[in-house]
Amino acid sequence: MTVPTEPIEPISNTVESETPGVIQVRDLVTHYGDRMILKGIDFDVRQGEIMIIMGGSGSGKSTLMRHLLALEQPTSGSIEILGEDITTLDTVGRANLFKKLGVAFQSGALFSSLSVGENIMLPLAEHTKLDPETMRIMARIKLEIVDLAGFEDLRPSELSGGMIKRAAMARAIIMDPRILFLDEPSAGLDPVVASALDDLILKLRDAMGMSIVVVTHELDSAFKIADRITVLDQGHILSVGTVDEIKNSDNERIQNILHRRTEQEIVDPEEYLRRLTGGEFVEETVAP
Repeated sequence: MTVPTEPIEPISNTVESETPGVIQVRDLVTHYGDRMILKGIDFDVRQGEIMIIMGGSGSGKSTLMRHLLALEQPTSGSIEILGEDITTLDTVGRANLFKKLGVAFQSGALFSSLSVGENIMLPLAEHTKLDPETMRIMARIKLEIVDLAGFEDLRPSELSGGMIKRAAMARAIIMDPRILFLDEPSAGLDPVVASALDDLILKLRDAMGMSIVVVTHELDSAFKIADRITVLDQGHILSVGTVDEIKNSDNERIQNILHRRTEQEIVDPEEYLRRLTGGEFVEETVAP
């Protein structure tokens, strides 16, 4: 059951402009039918940083990621990536831009009918005219970067969950993207494997100089890898800050998200019943 709440006022929806962003989102509004999902989002990602997008269920973080990947069109607003507004690009312009981006989806999205190596080479086969041997060499290099050297001839079904995630990252970086998008990279992994994947994300950023945008609900992972964290709640940006700034925020909603507290846990029971009954609640007493 969801407890009715008052409309949220964004705590920090300002954008620091001293460093031009490789991603710049301005006044992004999205509706699903009559329901407003994103409510005037302003969002930047800087060159070479790891930006975490986090929030509770229904906060809008997955919707924001889908817009950044041009999988959905917003109701209004702009999304500028590497200087191009993807909401106005034609098909050719969008295809050219997305050659500079890499994406690893939560499930890995590997094709079961192809070997690991063939999966990794797919972007090269689609977007380049490289000869097969060159593509195989490039795939082996990327697999070595993600600690999967020698696994190129296996099928995805022969890999563990963590290995599938790393193979998906190898495919995402095969064309040396300037921006890497990761959707819930640690989801479903045990803590040891998840920590190793976090180390890999940091290594990729440092070795390749790319910007990385990560949607996650895993707090340990977010705090380990983030340069900055964007906290979403009910379609608003509550705050954007460093790990310490988010951890030490005095905003109650941010602390509720960090400590996984629900509205039911923080509302007085009598107050909750008053809301449900329209304000009229009288505690019954039992005669001795």
